[in-house]
Amino acid sequence: MPFKRRPALATAAVAAVLALSATACGSSDDSADAAKASASSAQQGADDIKLPDNLNDKLKNLGVDLDEWKNGAWNKWDRDDWLREAGDFINPIIKGLWKPDRMRDAQEPEEQVDDSDIADDQGVTDPDPQPVKAQEVDSPYSSRVPYAGKVFFDGPEGSMVCSATVVEDPAHPGKSNMVWTAGHCVHAGKGGGWYKNLMFVPSYNDSGKSAAALENATKEELAPKGVWWADWAQTSSQWIDSGAATGGKGAPYDFAVMHVKPEVSGGKSLEETVGGALPVDFNAPAVKSIDEITATGYPAAPPFDGQKMNQCADQPGRLSLDAKQPTMYRIGCTMTAGSSGGGWVANGADGKPALVSNTSIGPSNATWLAGPHLGPEAKGVYNAVSKKFAGQ
Repeated sequence: MPFKRRPALATAAVAAVLALSATACGSSDDSADAAKASASSAQQGADDIKLPDNLNDKLKNLGVDLDEWKNGAWNKWDRDDWLREAGDFINPIIKGLWKPDRMRDAQEPEEQVDDSDIADDQGVTDPDPQPVKAQEVDSPYSSRVPYAGKVFFDGPEGSMVCSATVVEDPAHPGKSNMVWTAGHCVHAGKGGGWYKNLMFVPSYNDSGKSAAALENATKEELAPKGVWWADWAQTSSQWIDSGAATGGKGAPYDFAVMHVKPEVSGGKSLEETVGGALPVDFNAPAVKSIDEITATGYPAAPPFDGQKMNQCADQPGRLSLDAKQPTMYRIGCTMTAGSSGGGWVANGADGKPALVSNTSIGPSNATWLAGPHLGPEAKGVYNAVSKKFAGQ
């Protein structure tokens, strides 16, 4: 079955296109808005939220002026200068950049794929699952799935979007500022670099209003729990080295963790603000031992509009893209673009829900989704982010 990125374009012509990444391209008019959006180089939206002490020096070492960056220089996408290495991530807050219309209009371009991506399954890929129709989550979302939300960011094609999950932080029990998503939602993979202006909106459109009803929505209506900017993001070295914008390359390692801060401080952590965070299970059982996995996300390609939270629940099967790489989980699900990065939840041995994967890839006919099995590499990324902010 062919693979390609599932666009979040509101046109019938691309309704059946597959998403490797549920990211999206926005309007070129955003550049003008971005050039007007600025914030003090000494602040991140509030006096008590300081930029990292070494950020100015780090930017200068990379040939970037902080004030110029915030006044629109971030929108330069010279591939030779695109920051791509693991330690190159920078994401200064630009207060007011993510306006309501910018969030609503984030979309994804169509990408082609190679049919050979699943040819080498070595007999460990289970039959295609039956489609499971995605169900809209009852509103308010914050009372049903408080840890779920959307990630917004900028790439060369424009404003883009994914889904994500608040996860526990071992270094800060009950006060986590960590968010789990897909690697392709933070980094473009092989040949690309880190995306810019990454931020997380928990319980996006909490009241579940339609796109038409949100036409004149305020920022508070779309982001009732605030806007949380990533001050660090980390993904697997495998995704950085081999991840592709098309096909399934890098998908078994397509996961990422962000550490976030509020655009406007309320004094509470993300976990305290939303009312919960999920533990992450790095020893999840084999598929035959899992009765059900629930995937959550904000699908945007038709028949969805990208504004509402949806879920699919199904017993997982196996998907192998490469005999030398970990086998992925796969479930029946009709969610489309925008759902990438969304959390996959299953009950652990203790009977409590835990994150076991995230949406990564799916077929062009939108009948199933696949996500990585979270093993040692994922645990290493998770622990590294927690440790980095352990003393703060």
